[in-house]
Amino acid sequence: PAGRRAEAALCHVGEENLTPNFNIYIIQPKFSHENRICIEGNIASGKTTCLEYFSKTSNIEVLTEPVSKWRNVRGHNPLALMYQDPARWGITLQTYVQLTMLDRHLSTISAPVRMMERSIFSAKYIFVENLFKSGKMPEVDYAVLTEWFDWIITNISIPVDLIVYLQTSPQTCHERLKQRCREEEKVIPLEYLESIHQLYEDWLINRTSSPLPAPVLVIPADHDLQKMLSQYEENRDKILAAGYH
Repeated sequence: PAGRRAEAALCHVGEENLTPNFNIYIIQPKFSHENRICIEGNIASGKTTCLEYFSKTSNIEVLTEPVSKWRNVRGHNPLALMYQDPARWGITLQTYVQLTMLDRHLSTISAPVRMMERSIFSAKYIFVENLFKSGKMPEVDYAVLTEWFDWIITNISIPVDLIVYLQTSPQTCHERLKQRCREEEKVIPLEYLESIHQLYEDWLINRTSSPLPAPVLVIPADHDLQKMLSQYEENRDKILAAGYH
């Protein structure tokens, strides 16, 4: 429940000074229900366009992936290092991704609806799994990351009300990648996008791999910008009503 953290009362009372004058601080929830939506999809599936569309609505808080953090950790670029040598740097990047995504999930919500780009779940179920299954992450690295992830989801409440899956073919993603020319993405081959696509399909469509943290709304996303904007408009009420059923 969204108000779980708000139910806690903080009391500062020393055993040696049990007087009736101690302070009690009640943290009140800002909203009666906070609707949390995660936008999932392959690299270049259109997540940014989707988030930009919904960011124009005043009651929606949009959180993009903290890519700038992954590119600069005290002067180092673990994102670029991972693409150059995943066997060496995969665990370095993914440990930091897990931390920064957890921070995104737990940050104070500033609107009735929060829309996040991806999630801590896809970081593990898609990108860590891909590194391991492709033989580019040693088993010990995978085991350590899995222990961390399992502890997090067992001990920390990470509510998600809806997953919006932008279902895009790897070929379309590859063409979009070439057009947007991000430095780290120049080395991404079509085969990598195909692997990510299959992991997403197995998780969100076939439901044969990892558990789902929320219901899934699938939006076909191979279309051009104008068609995608009209699809977001068509699905707008369905998306924003998540968590109120």
